[in-house]
Parts: sequence; C-alpha cells; structure tokens
Amino acid sequence: MKAVAAIVLLVISNVFMTLAWYGQLRFKFFQGLSLWGIILVSWGIALIEYLFMIPANRIGFAGTGGPFSLLQLKVIQEVLSLLVFTIFTTLFFKTEALRLNHLYGAIFLVLAVYCMFKK
Repeated sequence: MKAVAAIVLLVISNVFMTLAWYGQLRFKFFQGLSLWGIILVSWGIALIEYLFMIPANRIGFAGTGGPFSLLQLKVIQEVLSLLVFTIFTTLFFKTEALRLNHLYGAIFLVLAVYCMFKK
C-alpha cells in the first residue's frame, strides 16, 4: 500500500511541477505577467508540488519505513516525470509530435526501472 501511495503522490507532484516549469509557455494567463510575475506564480505552483513530493519520498523511502531504496525511488520519480511531461506536451503543445525515437527512449526507461529493481 505504501508503494501505491508513494507513486500516486509522485504523479500528482509531477503534474504540478510540469505546470510550474512549462505551463507559462502555453497558458495565456502568463502572457500578461512580467518575468518576475511568472517566476512568482511558478514558485507558488512548485510549492504545491512540494506538498506532494515530500510525503511521497517519506512514504516511499525504505529508510523511513517505505518499500523503495533511494535509488529506486529516484528512478521511479524520473520515469513518472517524463511520462507526465510527455502527456502534457502532447495535450497542450500541438506542435510537438511523438516519434519512433521517443518510443525507443521510453523502452530504455522501462529497462532502467527493471534494472533498478532487479536483485
């Protein structure tokens, strides 16, 4: 159960982080803001991300009673980050297209996760 909770929290945190980093490139709300305004709004969004990321790491890390080693937890986070980013990009940036090389990269990411969990 801790594994599922940690992964769900990581997905949510990555959604907010992707919005904080890349939302300003897409959404019209940001166009009227100065660079400092965009930074402040992005920091606010990133704060929400931290409200999910920190508990995800505490719940998921074996050193605090979770099921994952620190390396496993980080690889899970990175794969989820790329997955969330890919979904965000294909939904909100119609100029970006998924290609075969992206599929190959995704396959290697799955292999990386496999290797991290192999005993």
